[in-house]
Amino acid sequence: MSHHLKITDTTLRDAHQSLWATRMATEDMLPILEKLDQMGYHSLEVWGGATFDVCLRFLNEDPWERLRLIRKYVKNTPLQMLLRGQSLLGYMHYPDDVLEAFIHKTVENGMDIIRIFDALNDIRNMEKAIQATKAAGAHAQATVVYTVSPVHTTEHYLETALRLEEMGADSICIKDMAGLLAPFKSYELVKLFKAHLQVPVQLHCHYIGGMAVGAYLKAAEAGVDVVDTASVPMAFGASQPPVETVVRALKGTPYDTGLSMKALFEVAQYFEDIRKVLGQQRGVTRISDMRVFEHQVPGGMISNLVSQLEEQKALHRLDEVLEEIPRVREELGFPPLVTPTSQIVGTQAVLNVLTGQRYKLIPGEVKLYVEGYYGQPPATIDPSVSRKVLGDKEAISCRPADLLEPKLDKLRDEIKDLAISQEDILSYAMFPQVARKFFEARKRGETGPQRKEASIKPGAPADFSGTKSTKEAKNVNLSELKELIKVLDQTDITEIDLESDGVKVSIRKGGKVSATVTPAAPQKTAETPVTEAPKTGEASVAPEVPVVSTQPTEDLIPVTAPMVGTFYRAPSPDADPFVNVGDIVEKGQTLCIVEAMKLMNEIEAEQAGEIVQIMVENGQPIEYGQNLFMIRKK
Repeated sequence: MSHHLKITDTTLRDAHQSLWATRMATEDMLPILEKLDQMGYHSLEVWGGATFDVCLRFLNEDPWERLRLIRKYVKNTPLQMLLRGQSLLGYMHYPDDVLEAFIHKTVENGMDIIRIFDALNDIRNMEKAIQATKAAGAHAQATVVYTVSPVHTTEHYLETALRLEEMGADSICIKDMAGLLAPFKSYELVKLFKAHLQVPVQLHCHYIGGMAVGAYLKAAEAGVDVVDTASVPMAFGASQPPVETVVRALKGTPYDTGLSMKALFEVAQYFEDIRKVLGQQRGVTRISDMRVFEHQVPGGMISNLVSQLEEQKALHRLDEVLEEIPRVREELGFPPLVTPTSQIVGTQAVLNVLTGQRYKLIPGEVKLYVEGYYGQPPATIDPSVSRKVLGDKEAISCRPADLLEPKLDKLRDEIKDLAISQEDILSYAMFPQVARKFFEARKRGETGPQRKEASIKPGAPADFSGTKSTKEAKNVNLSELKELIKVLDQTDITEIDLESDGVKVSIRKGGKVSATVTPAAPQKTAETPVTEAPKTGEASVAPEVPVVSTQPTEDLIPVTAPMVGTFYRAPSPDADPFVNVGDIVEKGQTLCIVEAMKLMNEIEAEQAGEIVQIMVENGQPIEYGQNLFMIRKK
């Protein structure tokens, strides 16, 4: 029986998210859209996932404007996006009123197919999104996240898929985010789904260790309706399999895709040129990537771990972390490792390794997970971990979003005139600080990626002020530093010097890129000395604290940073600080928050005593081992 295989192209979303940290700007996409529209693809995945966050945070673009522009040029092919169920495009659950407004606006701006997933396969977290998508008149594709664990059986997946179909899903996607779906397993799973489901079945795999092409061919034999691929310059590695390979492999078979190789290579040439202009890497599979077969940590998560450990000056401990992740995952009830559970499990594993004591530090998000606020874990959480987090409380058992109050009106009041459309209010709902910063820049007339204006000359210092006026200082924060180092690694520049807010940063390129942060001018306040960070690549030394006489003595105990990150004195911008100088604190009391690795980590006092000194400014980047507070023992 002939069954033409249809193809969704992920080049404009998942492919550059997987390989380039989502850095393709809208202006890079526009010239090729009409050609992509004529290819005969089932759909183009162009939005969702991390694109929304990155547009606002790094590209200085309005994600809604991107969607409208793409819709303007793509007239025949359905547009598709990835949505994290009740978390929409963020990392936490949003109330139903925000979810409904968001989905309606998305469809109104041109979206046709919304792929909805939940990291725990908890279908309660997908129900409202499926309903809202259908009510808005779009195609609701519900997702079964594929992973390998004792509780993730073929029966579990089929049961999840059947319940999603019952809920009204228009199609079902099997999402293999870590490249773990073996070809014969793929055949078995798709065959089973096709036998029991009435709706179409789509398969989404990442290439990682090379099994995905085989998984697609076996899935085609089993009757899969659609598979996801990317244009070859952005395929392989942590991305999807190349469309060219899949199309050629099926040519002349009953599953022939009917796509033109000639046209595919014209598109590929365009993306190859863009890749070179942006100085981006090709997708490659390293041995360490293939070890996903053992540790099951998806590619995107590994690159996160590597940058987290580099920040923490602990890259040499990656193997320990990769061994710790499966243990933590089992203790947390075998969640599939996909956003946000990949961050939750990964960060806990990093902290267990770095602090040398398992679960000594438990980030807020891990606590919320154990308390049930992300949904129902696939298996029971290890009692010793849940006791540590819950004490004698019970975890919640309802759908987490049932506990959330409607919020749209409050958000509308908060952002006031900075928001010029309903879309703006929704951007603000997703990412409050980032959106506000973007709206303020827009008001000043500074939008769009600033990379065209960075005056980069080989061998000369580059000016990366990122704004129209080079005089405006730019806060040096860690993520921007990492961005710069990445840019440096991929260009001919040999050094960059920047100065802002009393901090001088020089980044030099030798055999390895290293960054030094030094105080530009001595600051007078005794309360907040400036510390000099150790240079990358050197042994991790606790930075010495200049300008201050309170060195640790018998009765003075420093509270040091357990990781690199950003220091916050209060739980939110408008809240009161946890502690002030002169406060008497109890053991276990929260002193501050260190934001690291996308999570908020509460740092607690290990001793009772009096806060004698607070050594870091609110919102400042901090180094591993840096002194944050001085406490006089009681």
